[in-house]
Amino acid sequence: MKNYLAPLEGVTTFVFRNAYNRIFGEYTDKYFAPFIVPHIKRDMNNKEKRDLIFENNSGLYLVPQILTDNADDLLRYEKVMNDLGYSEININIGCPSGTVSSKGRGAGFLGRKEELDHFLEKVYSGKKGIISVKTRVGIEDPEEFYEILEIYNKYPIDELIIHPRTLKQFYKGRADREIFLYALKNSKNKVVYNGDIYKPEDLKELNEAARKYCPDKIFDLMIGRGVISNPGLFREIETGKKITAEELRQFLYDIEKGYGSFLQGEAMVMFRMKEIWTYLGSMFDNEKILKKIKKSKTLDEMNDLMEQLLEGYGF
Repeated sequence: MKNYLAPLEGVTTFVFRNAYNRIFGEYTDKYFAPFIVPHIKRDMNNKEKRDLIFENNSGLYLVPQILTDNADDLLRYEKVMNDLGYSEININIGCPSGTVSSKGRGAGFLGRKEELDHFLEKVYSGKKGIISVKTRVGIEDPEEFYEILEIYNKYPIDELIIHPRTLKQFYKGRADREIFLYALKNSKNKVVYNGDIYKPEDLKELNEAARKYCPDKIFDLMIGRGVISNPGLFREIETGKKITAEELRQFLYDIEKGYGSFLQGEAMVMFRMKEIWTYLGSMFDNEKILKKIKKSKTLDEMNDLMEQLLEGYGF
């Protein structure tokens, strides 16, 4: 089983990826960058360029993710990414954000099946390199995916990454593992599972179900929020070894240093760190200190509070 780090806008930036890779890269096969939207009148903005330039991702197998419902724009940006040094891109057909889906993009594309079919036909007849797809399973009902999978099966999708929730669910409720198992059994393309893996036991349950339902099929794994909440999760899944306090300390200091190298002002760095702590907080049973971290005014104050959490703490 291969392990992929899912993209999360504003969190899994090149700073996060590099800090993570220095400690846990041995257990992570691919990193997916937060999506970018092709623009007709301008090139990528400075933030997008900084996140994707090859020098900022040295030593990582990084996959840029593109959000569009226009095949010409997708193929144009495939060339842009190829010119940057990337041999693989990913199409985002999974983002549930209202600002995205209301335009018929991301998971909103799943409600326009005929257009999705034409889009994929043009993309896969014109592509030059590796193009994978990250998808949800429908707009309102997971059973919509029976028809959607028939569309995906028409094309040589290099990897079909499935988050088994509908657009309507957003991130609420339980991911529908039954519809994923259906896809695993019936997909003509390689599949990757994404959704609700926060501890090794979660994956164990899915693996056991997969072995019973379709024992001849295998799948790879993409995790986003679970890894941000526990950066050592992939290693723990592979070896049973949990993250140590020193590893978490080094990871956070590396991120702080990385953002401090180009962000203007301590407040900007703190904003980034607090965003990460909204996920990391689930590792600690100390709501009092976690609230203080959210309200901290300086990096020194935040780091002192972090040390209080880490002192003598065993994961």
